[in-house]
Amino acid sequence: MKPEDMIMVSVDDHVVEPPTLFDKHLPQKYRDRAPAVVKLDNGMDVWKFGDAVIPNIGLNAVAGRPKEEYGVEPTTFDEIRPGTYDIHERIKDMNSGGMLASMNFPSFPGFSGRQFAAAGDKDLALAVLRAYNDWHIDEWAGTYPGRIIPMALPILWDAELCAAEIRRIAKKGCHSLTFTENPAKLGYPSFHDSYWDPVWKAACDENVVISIHLGSSGELVVTAPDAPIDVMITLQPMNVCQAAADLIWSRVPKNFPDIKFALSEGGTGWIPYFLDRLDRTYDMHHLWTGQDFKGKLPSEVFREHFLTCFISDPVGLTLRHLIGIDNIAWECDYPHSDSSWPNAPEELAAVADGVSDSDLNKITYENALRWYSFDPFAHRPREKCTVGALRAENPDHDISIKARGTKHAVDPAGVRMDSVVGTATA
Repeated sequence: MKPEDMIMVSVDDHVVEPPTLFDKHLPQKYRDRAPAVVKLDNGMDVWKFGDAVIPNIGLNAVAGRPKEEYGVEPTTFDEIRPGTYDIHERIKDMNSGGMLASMNFPSFPGFSGRQFAAAGDKDLALAVLRAYNDWHIDEWAGTYPGRIIPMALPILWDAELCAAEIRRIAKKGCHSLTFTENPAKLGYPSFHDSYWDPVWKAACDENVVISIHLGSSGELVVTAPDAPIDVMITLQPMNVCQAAADLIWSRVPKNFPDIKFALSEGGTGWIPYFLDRLDRTYDMHHLWTGQDFKGKLPSEVFREHFLTCFISDPVGLTLRHLIGIDNIAWECDYPHSDSSWPNAPEELAAVADGVSDSDLNKITYENALRWYSFDPFAHRPREKCTVGALRAENPDHDISIKARGTKHAVDPAGVRMDSVVGTATA
């Protein structure tokens, strides 16, 4: 398929929250304690919430910058593309990249909202989290219907409240809840604990996908304090692999047959081996470990419950039918450092050479729309949804690479991360 003929929906992009986020949706009595952007003496813009100071990290928003300027140092809003935090500019960037629709994970709250969950005043935390969800659904996604797949943050500290929030956001048309890959790492009960049952039940009842982004436990695999940061970046998919194993062997898919999980930013090439390992583990050990999938193989259970995604994964595409062609989606990862925006269509077309149009359509948009109950074609005709048609809407939009004249290096020791390409706090 030619790049210009593709329809592309990304299930993993990111928003850098604008300073005005809490201006409209937070009750007045909490306004003086709301998260706010402040400028430090060194000129950097940071979010401040209580005692927490959360910087905008460079790798959060490197779209439009040369690779030699990538780094994790804090940055300012005037150093990053407006499309990272301004919805009108985001749509222009999406058009220029040929992207019909996009699901956007959070930045400063952490991928699973852990910055809000850590607040001591839980009434304030709840108000702030709900305000965030309303902003994301009503403003960020609602300004351009059919372009942003809405996503909500979970209430980690209270499973019953989290279930109620799932039901509330589902009524607003949101069918994606971001969640931590390992709640135990954040001090909460594990996936194996019945504590989370109200969450799983609400997600099943409301057809809400639990979207798990790598690094959402606040940690990534680090082999040694003095290991180069390249080691951490290379091993990022291991976080997603660990989460998948944890969930497959947990009681969740057995007790909640309609539950749906999405594994975000973990790639797909590793999955065929992972599925083989699941099945062999079950065959060799289930009689003494007590696992029982009622006549199914673990690999079959995986395909029933998990959506995976990739940015550019030639191995995964080659092995797509061993993974499950209905379980693979595409991601752009805008504006993070792994993204190939604005040339993602050309990159994907190159690695998908030989993939049938029907398979590619499932990967680029059909699976995403089905899993997330999202219909962009209700808002624009299909012929205006292709890469070529979208790019024609903003032919003069500036997508040139612009240097800022800085070069970064970093020592990963002592850094706690949602992702090295996400939010980091020392």
